[in-house]
Amino acid sequence: MKARIQNQLSAMLAALVITLVGCSEPAANTNSSAAPANIHSLRGKTPVTEQAPAPALASYPGKGTMIARTYQHQPPLIPHKPDYPITMKRNMCQNCHGLDAKIDAPSTHYSHFADDSELKGGFYFCNSCHVAQAENVESSSIVGNQFHAPGYPQ
Repeated sequence: MKARIQNQLSAMLAALVITLVGCSEPAANTNSSAAPANIHSLRGKTPVTEQAPAPALASYPGKGTMIARTYQHQPPLIPHKPDYPITMKRNMCQNCHGLDAKIDAPSTHYSHFADDSELKGGFYFCNSCHVAQAENVESSSIVGNQFHAPGYPQ
C-alpha cells in the first residue's frame, strides 16, 4: 500500500514538472524586441508614473433650470448638484419636489405615489432614474454614444 502511494506521488510530481517546464518560456526569448502595447485609459496619454491634471469641477445649470428631454418618457435630468441624501428614513429630494413642498420646483409625478401620498417603494431612490447633468462634462470623452431619438433635437 505504501509503495502504491509513493508511485502515485512520483507520477503526480513528474506530471507537475513536465507541465511547468512545458509552460515556461525558453530563456532565449526573454529579450524580446516587441513594442509595448499602445493602450490609453481615461487618464489620456498620461503615463501611470506621472500625475494627471485634475479634471474640471462639474458645473450645473442651476436650480430652476429645466433641461430639455431627448426622448419621450425620459426621466427629467437634475439641473443641480446631486448632494441631497436619500436614506431609508428620509428622501431629501421630497423637501423641494414632494406634494407638500413649499418652494417652486417641479413636483414628483403622481405615478410615483401610493394612495396615501407616500412614495412607492420602487420610486423612493430618485437617482436610480434621475441623474444630475453637468454642463462642462463631456460624456463622449468617456464613452461614445450614437443615440438619436426620432422627433427630438440632436
